Amino acid sequence: MRIEVLVDVKTHLGEGPLWDVEDQRLYWIDSTGKNVFRCTADGREVRGWDVPQSIGSMAIRRHGGAVLSLQRGFHFLDFKTGEVELIIDPEPNRPDNRLNDGKVDKRGRFIAGAMDTKELGKNAGLYRLDPDLSLHQIDDGIIVSNGPCWSPSGDIFYFADSWSGEIWAYDYDLNTGKASNRRVFAKVDTTTGGVADGSTVDEEGYLWNAQVFDGKVIRYAPDGSVDRVIDMPVKKVTSVMFGGPNLDVLYVTSMAKRHLPQFPADPVERGSLFAVYDLGVRGLEETRFGG
Repeated sequence: MRIEVLVDVKTHLGEGPLWDVEDQRLYWIDSTGKNVFRCTADGREVRGWDVPQSIGSMAIRRHGGAVLSLQRGFHFLDFKTGEVELIIDPEPNRPDNRLNDGKVDKRGRFIAGAMDTKELGKNAGLYRLDPDLSLHQIDDGIIVSNGPCWSPSGDIFYFADSWSGEIWAYDYDLNTGKASNRRVFAKVDTTTGGVADGSTVDEEGYLWNAQVFDGKVIRYAPDGSVDRVIDMPVKKVTSVMFGGPNLDVLYVTSMAKRHLPQFPADPVERGSLFAVYDLGVRGLEETRFGG
């Protein structure tokens, strides 16, 4: 195994690495820097787009452009013009919340959750944006939404409220997009300060989670046990995604800025986009948003 800095852009809060198989490009975001980035598998041809609000996540659309979860709702991004268009705001009466992490299920629905920007109150929800642009609430009572992803078959949905100390699993109905039977999938070891952030699932059904503030990427077996631990060069790692031509490179985002003083400082690599090679594992192709 080897870890390299792929792109050094010093993102304030790097998040949401997304490998698009059709474009053969890697996308990622700077949540508080209000940027979307794109590059090749080896970190060349870096391109960026500014967005008007803090951004929690993004997905590529089947018919071009992207769907975004911004601070005040779901939006479309036109890559050609840079224009951003509001679709719907699921929490218009919660000004202290913003949308955060999200991904697309195997039927093209975009699932994204909100977060309390003060990271204190259980007042955020988890939402599903269908291809017909209808909005549906999946869960509520969340502080910070993170880590949505699915089992290879798509019938188990994984999700974390970072400050709960747990990663949850739900039964997921691909026909309806409904999630039910929430239970604890894995307990996160928070004794060294880490909490669950972004996740992805590999082709063997193992879940990979970035444990922010602890500098670790953890691979969990399907039964929730810890299978592998990777110590990263920085403490504030935020999310993970497999990509590259063979889907065998693990891309890891990180943050350069401490948004609360109690969080750890990092060396010069802070905010970088990392690539982890030679893991002997392949990821799954991400589905594009159907709307």
